[in-house]
Amino acid sequence: MSLVLGAFTMGLILALLSLGMLISFRMIRFTDISVDGTITLGSSVTAVCLASGMDPWPAVLLATAAGCAAGAVTGILHTRFHIQELLSGILVMTALYSINLRIMGRSNIPLLDVPKVADGAEGLVAILAGAGGKIDLLGWPVPIADVAAFVSSLLICVASALLLRYFLLTHLGTALRAAGNNPQMARAQGFNHQAAVVFGLALANGLVALAGSLLAQYQGFSDVQMGIGMMVWGLASIIIGEALVRHNGIGLMICGTILGTILFRLLIAIALRWGLNPNDLKLVTAVFVFLALIAPALGGRIKARLRQGDSHAGS
Repeated sequence: MSLVLGAFTMGLILALLSLGMLISFRMIRFTDISVDGTITLGSSVTAVCLASGMDPWPAVLLATAAGCAAGAVTGILHTRFHIQELLSGILVMTALYSINLRIMGRSNIPLLDVPKVADGAEGLVAILAGAGGKIDLLGWPVPIADVAAFVSSLLICVASALLLRYFLLTHLGTALRAAGNNPQMARAQGFNHQAAVVFGLALANGLVALAGSLLAQYQGFSDVQMGIGMMVWGLASIIIGEALVRHNGIGLMICGTILGTILFRLLIAIALRWGLNPNDLKLVTAVFVFLALIAPALGGRIKARLRQGDSHAGS
């Protein structure tokens, strides 16, 4: 049960990463490579703040603000200096590696004996658990800390999803999505497309940095290498979510992205449990994304051939 609960907790945390990528990749149609650096930025800022004795919630907000700033820089490089999308993200991601090292002062910071955002939930769960130190879930004893981490991650993820849905349905959010779908039409209506790109990337990377902040607290450390491959992870979660939902509604897209992230994390946890070498994790993720990307086209070809076969048989 601890393995399943941990997979759900990681899935909820990384769902914030996927929601940020949903904004950049699907809403404003921007291929943002800087995600790998932004999630590490959120974790490094949080680690330094918590290690210095700062309260966890201001540390989380500061990390989110840092992610927003990084996303805005990516947007400015593209809109003001006319640098291609991929190159803008690569420049920011490369710069963030050194910036994260500067922030932390070393490559790794442990966060074992510092306050965390889950501490408040841990107190409530401890009251429910009593003096045993563990709480019973479906007949399985689970440590209080694991349940508290799950509860706090669930609350933050749900609150972020609801706020994101509310924003995307406002006039500004609708204009942001319209600017991503049809920039020419948005400019014809007097909407500043360049400002929309900068704002959208700032919002997206803020969510990514928030995920990094919570991830560092949950894992108990911040490492300068922890962001490698996270963009592919988020892309895989979005693809799974779209396959699960198959609708274009804002609320359903957000729910599908969260469910896709949790399901993907569960699959990875099961694979690791069955003996998958952790060194092969990034390779397996890349192969999965490749298969998910070619599956729709491959399925369409198979259906077309089946229809041709039926038509020839009928004639």
